[in-house]
Amino acid sequence: MTILDRYIFKELLVPFTISLGILCFIVLTKEMLRLVELLVTNGVSLLAVFKIIVNLMPSFLVLTLPMACLISSITTFSRFSFDKELVAMRAAGLSLLRIAVPVFFFSLLVFLGTLFLSQWGQPWSSISLKKLAISLIQDQLNLALERGVFNEPMDDMMIFVPTPEPGEKATGIFILDQRDPAQEIIITAQTFQMLKNPQRNQFGIRLHDGEIHQVPRNGTQHHQVAFSTYDLKMNLAPAFTVKKPERPDYQHIMAELDKSGWRDTRMLRRLMEYYKDLGFPVATLILGVLGMPAGIVSKRTGRMRGFVLGIFIMVGYYLLNVLGEFSVTALLLHPFAGAWLPNVLLLLMTWILFYQASRR
Repeated sequence: MTILDRYIFKELLVPFTISLGILCFIVLTKEMLRLVELLVTNGVSLLAVFKIIVNLMPSFLVLTLPMACLISSITTFSRFSFDKELVAMRAAGLSLLRIAVPVFFFSLLVFLGTLFLSQWGQPWSSISLKKLAISLIQDQLNLALERGVFNEPMDDMMIFVPTPEPGEKATGIFILDQRDPAQEIIITAQTFQMLKNPQRNQFGIRLHDGEIHQVPRNGTQHHQVAFSTYDLKMNLAPAFTVKKPERPDYQHIMAELDKSGWRDTRMLRRLMEYYKDLGFPVATLILGVLGMPAGIVSKRTGRMRGFVLGIFIMVGYYLLNVLGEFSVTALLLHPFAGAWLPNVLLLLMTWILFYQASRR
């Protein structure tokens, strides 16, 4: 790399780092209330919360890396154009294509990072996050029972713990047990406490002052039993088994589509996702190069202009993705066309802006 290439690469790196940090913080803000609740209300350690954030980052970075690459390219070349540095480069006999070499190299690195995260980082993150959640549940089982919602700690069992009114003590629990195919059991109690034996993955709930309602499947009988103390045991070993997320392969998807005459919208989405596995990272490469002429053509009025313009372009790109998915499910486009249409339009927009910038 020449001195000029290193200079452009360095100028791209600074706004990229700042933009990536801001975007990750914005995306993480949505999860902050949940994490603070785990930290304060449920007594989860600060180290566990940090591990959760680390495991969430691959999913965040897949979204924020393309945006940061675009914003850094727009910001850098907008400044070059405003400070007349671009004029000096052109006066030295350098074409826009030659100046774009370090931009392409920088975008290529971001593309490889996005590809790695989308193909290997996100599956690892999903499995690692499940393992972390299981370890937290084993240490403190009440994390598995969120108040105010219907919880399913295991198959064929639903537990509801009401949210207490402000200033009142939490009381009451509702359990629907459908593990016995012959009859379902409904249990209500005033108070409860958690029982656990983590070594054997055996857990339970000790219920106080409640009733058990047994309703056979045929609905002809109803048994009601009152109790002062009742221990409900749960075998959570199957629920604690972490499996790699299964995804239908290409041959299976094509076979299902042929069987339905290419009208199965669920499989059409699956096939579109299959094509997007490479299409979305490639968009990172195009967006990085697109930011160069976009920054040159636009007038610089401050650093926030590049950020706002980058967000605007990314919103347009995601809207094109939504439009492509709608067209595929409406049987208007082939899944390959729906997945790659946003990239083709981005590439066309890049060529038009390059042409305009080269004539300035």
